[in-house]
Parts: sequence; C-alpha cells; structure tokens
Amino acid sequence: MVKETNAEKAVAGEASSSSSSRRRKRQRLPSVAEDEGRVTASVNGNVESDEVIPEARSGTLLDLDLLDCPVCCQALTQHVFQCDNGHIACSSCCLKLRNKCPACTLPIGNHRCRIMERIVEAVTVPCPNAKHGCTEKFSYGKELAHEKECTFALCYCPSPNCNYAGVYKDLYSHYDANHKDTSKRFVCGTLHNTFLCTDSKISVLQEYRDGPLVVVQCFEVAQGMSVTVNCIAPSAPRVGKFSYNLTYSMGRHTVTFGSAEMNRIQKVSFQTPEDDFMSIPSYLIAPIIVKNLRICIRRLEEEEVEEEASEEEEDEVDEEACEEEEDGEEEEAVEVVNNVRRSTREKKVNSRYQNKVK
Repeated sequence: MVKETNAEKAVAGEASSSSSSRRRKRQRLPSVAEDEGRVTASVNGNVESDEVIPEARSGTLLDLDLLDCPVCCQALTQHVFQCDNGHIACSSCCLKLRNKCPACTLPIGNHRCRIMERIVEAVTVPCPNAKHGCTEKFSYGKELAHEKECTFALCYCPSPNCNYAGVYKDLYSHYDANHKDTSKRFVCGTLHNTFLCTDSKISVLQEYRDGPLVVVQCFEVAQGMSVTVNCIAPSAPRVGKFSYNLTYSMGRHTVTFGSAEMNRIQKVSFQTPEDDFMSIPSYLIAPIIVKNLRICIRRLEEEEVEEEASEEEEDEVDEEACEEEEDGEEEEAVEVVNNVRRSTREKKVNSRYQNKVK
C-alpha cells in the first residue's frame, strides 16, 4: 500500500476545504444586512462572516382588490376555493352558487386555493383611520371590523350648515369654540329641561366645555312625534357611553322613555327612526314648539361603579349574616354540650345518693 506524501495531503486538504466552502457559500441566502456591510451573529452567539440570518422579504401590492372575492367583492377569508381553470371564490359564494363557477360553469368548492389563502394571511394593512392618528395594523379584511370601533373614526359636526369633521375630541372642542350655547349644557345625573322647535327638530347638548355632545331630535310621524337621543362618538370602548331617561309632560299627561345605553352615532341623520325612540301622541304636542321635555343623562361608568359598590355592600351583609349564623350555631352547640355534662353530673349524684341509702 502506497503512503501519501505531505504535499498530496496538503493538496487534498485544500481541495476538501475549498469544496466545503463552496458548498457552504452556495447554501447562503442573500441578505440586506450583508450588502450594507453589517456583521450578523450566528445562532451560537459567535460572529461568523459566512453564516447569515436570513431576513424576511417584503414587497408592495399595488391593487388590494386582487385580494377580494370576484363574486361578492368582499375580502377573501378562510377558505378560498378554485375551479379547474383557476377561477377563485370564497366559501360562502361557493354555497350560494351551488358549487358552479360563474366564469366557466365548472365545479368549484372542492379544491382549495391554498397559495391564495397564504397570500391573504401574509398581507397586513393599516387602519383606514391611519391618517387621523391610528397606528393599528391588521390582516387584510380584518381592518373593517376594527374601523367600526376605532377611536380615531371621523365624527361630523351636528350644527346646521357646518361641514367640520374630525376625531371626536377635536369635534367637541370645535363645537365649544364655534357653536357654544351655555343654555344647552347638561350635568350627568341631573334633570335638564330642553325644548325642540318643530322646524329645526334638533337640540344639541354639551356636558361641559369640550365635553361630549348629545343630540335630541324629533320626527313627525302619522301618530304624532318620535323623539330620539344619541351621543356623537365612535363605538369605541369607554367612549360616549351614557344612559338616559326622557320625560314629556302636557297637562295631566306624562310620557316617559329610557334606555340603558345611549346609541352612539358619528353623523346626525334625519331619517325617521325605526327603534329606540319615545313616541308622543299628536294630541299632546303644541303646534310650534315641543317644550316640557326633561332629560336625565348618566354616565355608564358611574353606574357600574355604583353597582359594584352595592354588590360589595351586599356581599359584606351576607358575610356578616353568615358569621352571625355560625356564631349562633356555635353557641347552640356549646349549650348542648353543657346540658349533656349537667345531666351526667346529676346522674352521678343520684347514683351516689342511692348507694348511700342502701
């Protein structure tokens, strides 16, 4: 057997090292950090120039409508199906179409388009109110549900002939600065007298300077008049949450109406309401003005605090009652034990007396 010389071993070592380095370089992924000359740490914490942590790539989708169902034009969600010709549709549309592709009439609804599902999941979009200050981001299609409860949703000024629109806090400041009426202030928890003219049919109340706006409206109907109460605010948590009680009196007649939670609107509507309104019969309405209308507005947070306080008081009362019952039971048990001991002693005394008599 021929022994290898040192030169041959060196050549073989260089060849193996070069081939391994080529193989290692071939497996590397391109990285933006590497192009910029930054050093990337390996998994073990050692700095190596050859091992690079791959970064997630991103791109720009110029037309978001491509992520909508071509049938119902709504955002694609799980699951997405395709026919043999590649036409896609959402699962609800497949059921409505009875699994028949509207583009080529081939069956659709049996084979999922998983690549489209992955694309929809990977795309993130900002809130539609991002230009007004919202920083939330969501998967495509889920931003619509957030938009209804977004704190930065636009609210419109209820004053006639005013086109101002802005975030609810800015709207409250705008109304106080431009349409302030100190006679139409309200304080939570107190009755406030208001009136509605049959021509304007609207009265705007403000809690305090820069405070929430509550709109009282009346609508003429065949049976008389309907009165609604709404707060101008987005449907965001802890924003514009009120309850109210409404009372209208005319002579000996009184009409009352209340709601455990006031409706929140972003813009005043003059369409006749279908629900959540107080109905006043026509024979109780003055021809020009609706007066003798009183409203009491309460903040729901205050009511929740009061309910929690009352519940705590009830719990304390129940605990005291339980403790009293336990104390009473203990006293009864002590009395029973004492009676038993007393009867035992009496029996012993009687037995001793009888023995002495014998």
